[in-house]
Amino acid sequence: MPRAVICRELGPPERLRLESFPFRSLQPGEVRVKIRAAGINFPDILMCAGEYQLKPELPFTPGVEAAGDIVEVSAGVNGVAIGDRVIVRMRFGAYADEAVVATGQLTPLPSTFDYAEGATYLAAYGTAHHALVDRARLAPGETLLVHGAGGGVGLAAVEIGKLLGATVIAAASSEEKLRVAQARGADHLVLYSREPFRDAVKRITDGRGVDVVFDPVGGEVFEQSVRCIAWGARLLVVGFTGGIGLARTNLILMKGASVLGVRAGEAARKDPALAERRIAALLDWAEAGRLRPHVSHRVPFADYARAMQLLRDRKAIGRVALVMD
Repeated sequence: MPRAVICRELGPPERLRLESFPFRSLQPGEVRVKIRAAGINFPDILMCAGEYQLKPELPFTPGVEAAGDIVEVSAGVNGVAIGDRVIVRMRFGAYADEAVVATGQLTPLPSTFDYAEGATYLAAYGTAHHALVDRARLAPGETLLVHGAGGGVGLAAVEIGKLLGATVIAAASSEEKLRVAQARGADHLVLYSREPFRDAVKRITDGRGVDVVFDPVGGEVFEQSVRCIAWGARLLVVGFTGGIGLARTNLILMKGASVLGVRAGEAARKDPALAERRIAALLDWAEAGRLRPHVSHRVPFADYARAMQLLRDRKAIGRVALVMD
């Protein structure tokens, strides 16, 4: 019988359980995917704790992205075939040996990727692409400040920012994370513990400030970011791993700045054409070898709690993937 990680009560990863679940026959329009790897994302941890905007009914299986092989196709399904290597996009349910999904949830696995890279691609890079392209409209020659640049979505923003022609300032909590960000294209590096980042940004930009702030951290990081922006800056609210930040509206007004919320998944559900353009761009960049996830940890499926804790404790650089047996 296939297995899945089950959340039966809200709380930390230690409360989850690996359980077998019954085989289900396919309905029209569905395919069965044998999952080879699943990506670990911070919203998975929040969802299991009951702290995310999406609150599935208990019990549920966490995980929003996976990669694997199509092993069964229902009658009347076109465009995919048994043996295809695919990325699976889900709202939850990816921490499992297999998934039964609609064909619209599938994306071809780039030929340059292995399963762990495919399972950690679209969520982080899709968020970064939506933030920088659709929301901020980052232009060549602008300066981009990326917070949490050693994390999965932050590192994706560093890479995409460079592809879009920006000067990228990467800020992170360790030298090791900054070295990876530099290898992925960051022009300037800021270590949070070395000096206040707003002072570093002003020094790097000769007092002008940055045009775009990519902020998956929130809290004090967001509040101080408002103090190192240029005229007309766009502040991208991507997450709040460091708490909820408060905007000083007088500073926003004085700089003619914009604060923009980033919800890539919800934007895709409301505008499917936007999602198609985003995925097409990401697949093109992947096939051309211009984007590739940095997977710092590949963890066996049975160690799902440890994999989630690596992310929660900020010990990962880039992405963490569960690898199925």
